[in-house]
This record gives sequence, structure tokens and C-alpha cells, in this order.
Amino acid sequence: MNKAQLVAAISDNTGLTKKDTEKALAAFETIVTDALKKGEKVQLVGFGTFETSVRPERSGINPQTKEKITIAASKAPKFKPGRSLKEAVNA
Repeated sequence: MNKAQLVAAISDNTGLTKKDTEKALAAFETIVTDALKKGEKVQLVGFGTFETSVRPERSGINPQTKEKITIAASKAPKFKPGRSLKEAVNA
């Protein structure tokens, strides 16, 4: 399912217009992104939790030149599904 299909499905389920649904989805994306940037987590009980994971600095090898390089530390977004979502998928 892509974004357009998700907007259409939400619009059909809620009775909102597609334009309003797109605005709501964009607001959700912005809010989750801003919270993760601040290091906060967004928990939707039963659905799951959006949070960040810190990846420490590490060394690696450039596959083309075989030269050792340092890979900088970074934060990666993660999604941990909730119990209800897991049960629904596995049912």
C-alpha cells in the first residue's frame, strides 16, 4: 500500500475528504518526526511505538579501495509493534 492508497482507505473509513485526510496524515508525519528529532518516543497503545536508536561510531572498510574508514555515530528511527498489532497480523 502506498501513500495515495492509504489516504483513500482512511478517507473511506472516516468519511473525511481525501484533502482533509492528506492534511491529517501530513500532520501525523510531522509530529512523529519532530518528536523523534527531540529524542522523544511516540507510543500508540496497542499499535506500537516510534523511537530512535543511537548507533555508536564504528570503523568499517571501503569495499572499493579496501581502505579503513570511520563511520560516524547516528540516530536511526525504529518502530516496535504493539501486542494488538502483532496478534492481528498473526491471526
